[in-house]
Amino acid sequence: MVSVSDLPRRAVTRSAKLASLPIGFAGRTALGMGKRTFGRPAETVAAEIQARTAEQLFKVLGELKGGAMKLGQMLSIFEAALPPEIAGPYRATLTRLQEAAPPLPAATVHRVLAEFLGDDWRDYFESFDDEPAAAASIGQVHRAVWHDGRAVAVKVQYPGAGKALISDFNQLARLGRLFGVLMPGLDVKAMLAELKERVVEELDYTIEAESQTIFRNAYADDPDFYVPEVIAQSGNILITEWMDGTALSKIISEGDQETRNHAALLYCRFLLSGPKRSGMLHGDPHPGNFRLLEDGRLGVLDFGAVDRIPGGFQRRLGLLLRIGTMADIDEVEEALRREDFIREGVEIDADSLQAFLAPITEPFVTDTFKFSREWLRDMAARVTDLRPSNVVRQLNLPPQYVIIHRVLSAGTGVLCQLECEIPARAESLKWVPGFADDEDGELVAT
Repeated sequence: MVSVSDLPRRAVTRSAKLASLPIGFAGRTALGMGKRTFGRPAETVAAEIQARTAEQLFKVLGELKGGAMKLGQMLSIFEAALPPEIAGPYRATLTRLQEAAPPLPAATVHRVLAEFLGDDWRDYFESFDDEPAAAASIGQVHRAVWHDGRAVAVKVQYPGAGKALISDFNQLARLGRLFGVLMPGLDVKAMLAELKERVVEELDYTIEAESQTIFRNAYADDPDFYVPEVIAQSGNILITEWMDGTALSKIISEGDQETRNHAALLYCRFLLSGPKRSGMLHGDPHPGNFRLLEDGRLGVLDFGAVDRIPGGFQRRLGLLLRIGTMADIDEVEEALRREDFIREGVEIDADSLQAFLAPITEPFVTDTFKFSREWLRDMAARVTDLRPSNVVRQLNLPPQYVIIHRVLSAGTGVLCQLECEIPARAESLKWVPGFADDEDGELVAT
């Protein structure tokens, strides 16, 4: 059997690393107070604290893997919402979190392969690269050549990943203040709660193989998308067809405008079309899971986290989106109350609600929309405004919208990282039932 001790995830080590985060933050805060006492501007000191906190935070998350690594990947998507003077110094660190983590030793990988494929596991391969091609939150990927000559990706789950995930989520939930310094107003606890619920499913490579096969069949021979074939699966080993391509994260950092727009359009189309075409929503939309292929198609990876939506998005989502773009704020408020975005008995200022919704719905009003870091920062500022008069403080996110909201919000963050201009309205009209102006329908409470 493979031992958990093969990884830097033993309880004492992991707890010490996580404990170092708030201690380090406290030290930086105390130092910052001293600097302010000696005349340093408060804004400058706050920026220094935030930058150093982020540097330490993401370094530790990357070393720990498991739930810490997964949360780090999710947070990195929202990098575009940070002020430019803060985001710049550690943008590269955030990007590395999306695709890289310290690898397992080769001997450990071999033991995992022997455990689930047998002692003669090498007979399945013509060759196997001990150096991982990628390392992520719960597993790492090795390039190999299958016995029939096909290039394959061998996904190996980290030993003890399940226990590590639960431990991470429980401990990270206590670090709300630290995450608040990095990204004020972001509901990290809600993110952790949802991720924790999905741990069991994501750790089961049998489920992931089934989900990937469903997506592959749904997008078979598609001119826009490519999903690698599942070759074999056994226990904590998943073997799929190898897929070359340019990572979306590289396009974000180096791509020209035409490439950014093309990749962004396909990315948006995939997220919106998934429920209708496959009955599933891809639940892990960070850039490390997408590749732009040489023929212009978008390749998609990692189907461990999916949300099953049989029949596609419900019509009431499209109807709500359409009503949200209307000028009749009374109808908008009524629709939000019916869906429990405004709870019973909560009074809300109509003008404030309209002022808040107008820029958010702008991508769905114009023929094309420019997604940018500046726009996302403005949206983040509206959401994170802590004044009691902020209308956001009176809104509620109903349980049935939590996952969809998280995925589409993360997807919007990636579009803003791409600084792209795409026809988001046209894609929504095609893939979200109820959004089209000529569709009849009435939004009713459930």
